[in-house]
Amino acid sequence: MRRNEVGIFFDRDGTINTEVDFLTHPEELELIPNAARAIHEANAYGVKVFVITNQSGIARGLLTEEDLRRIHHRFLTLLAECGARVDGIYYCPHHPDYGVPPYRRVCRCRKPGTGMLDRAAREHGIVLNASFVVGDRCNDILAGKSANCGTVLVLTGYGAAERDECFSATPLDHVAADAYAAWRYIKKQLDKRRLSSP
Repeated sequence: MRRNEVGIFFDRDGTINTEVDFLTHPEELELIPNAARAIHEANAYGVKVFVITNQSGIARGLLTEEDLRRIHHRFLTLLAECGARVDGIYYCPHHPDYGVPPYRRVCRCRKPGTGMLDRAAREHGIVLNASFVVGDRCNDILAGKSANCGTVLVLTGYGAAERDECFSATPLDHVAADAYAAWRYIKKQLDKRRLSSP
């Protein structure tokens, strides 16, 4: 494993796949147009790509971790059909107010906490302050800010509805129409770094 890697951390629901209120079955999962293209191009560029997703439906009893594994199998299959892959999927099954132990608890992994980002950084040698978080919720942006990542709010999913709230909660680095537009912005930032490096 190389160290000092740059990572892009995508939220899942509303960012890569269409928003479904508590997606619980694989057949409900559909990719947002051009989201896989964004990941494919990021793969080709040489940056690591991760998914970080809150999955409190597990704590709420709406699905099991085995159900989530089946959903992610379809997710990865759909990406692969578009020539895209992710280097890791990290999920938080917890909720502080719903469910029973071990899922009902306060944790560090639930966004806006940074636990999933920190774990990916440890396991893949990612430099967080050189990396980016892309998502459609304020919690995605707040997690990215707390981890010193660059942040991009996409206007798919809940992004358009939460844009004003996000602006009031924290400075936004960039707002993009969708995951592909977010990738194009990130690529420009990475290109600038490559040009300025000795």
